[in-house]
Amino acid sequence: MSKKHPVVVVTGSSGAGTTTVKRAFEHIFLREGIKAAIIEGDSFHRYDRAEMKVKMAEEGLSHFGPEANRFDKLEELFRTYGETGTGQKRYYLHSQEEADEHNARLGTDKKPGEFTPWEDIPEGTDLLFYEGLHGMVVTEENNVAQHVDLGVGVVPIVNLEWIQKIHRDSKERGYSAEAIVDTILRRMPDYIKHITPQFSRTDINFQRVATVDTSNPFIARDIPTPDESFVVIRFANPEKFDIDFPYLLNMIPNSFMSRRNTIVVPGGKMGYAMEIILGPIIDRMMEERG
Repeated sequence: MSKKHPVVVVTGSSGAGTTTVKRAFEHIFLREGIKAAIIEGDSFHRYDRAEMKVKMAEEGLSHFGPEANRFDKLEELFRTYGETGTGQKRYYLHSQEEADEHNARLGTDKKPGEFTPWEDIPEGTDLLFYEGLHGMVVTEENNVAQHVDLGVGVVPIVNLEWIQKIHRDSKERGYSAEAIVDTILRRMPDYIKHITPQFSRTDINFQRVATVDTSNPFIARDIPTPDESFVVIRFANPEKFDIDFPYLLNMIPNSFMSRRNTIVVPGGKMGYAMEIILGPIIDRMMEERG
């Protein structure tokens, strides 16, 4: 951990809602004039898209486990950034548009599904911001979480997470229901072993809970809307960040406390709650780094 070069992590599985948290942080960075080194978790996969398809077919690998990821490089980046304010990163090219952008910048000829070459993070950034699957991961070989200054988890209840994944993969990627269920089953051991434990190491968790019936996610016709859900926000140690619960209850209509370290807010207020909770924490980090 480092006061001079803090590492901020948002971790959560695919389709969990990490994009909403990322957007809240982007608003904070823009409003406060903070220059962040943005790190995408996909860039630390071990294999590119074509290689991963082969590994999945031959060995049953999932993106959740250490065999398919460079946890060593991720830990090295967090440690090096905390010590020096720089480190090595790369990009995973999701689309042709991203490939064109980075090829023009680097003079390369990479295709969608491939990685850009490793490059140095420019000096002069205020903090490192990671969003992806493994920001708080710990294995026998690597302890990524020990280098994190602020860890935020985003994890809907599992049935809601499955509904979101099923609808996204079928509509955006054209996968059949059977293929999506096979993917969920194949990933389950790694999900239990490497994804779930991270949420016991985070400083703050945002968990969306639906208020409609999600008991059979495999036949759900649509994704519950924000207004059909609550967000349970749990602070591992409220004193660490001087969380003012009376202030939050006053600022967020229809919110309430469910435990001494847990506040529940309407689903439609999730982004707003994130900004008023996380903004002061980031401000204090910037003050402490001088």
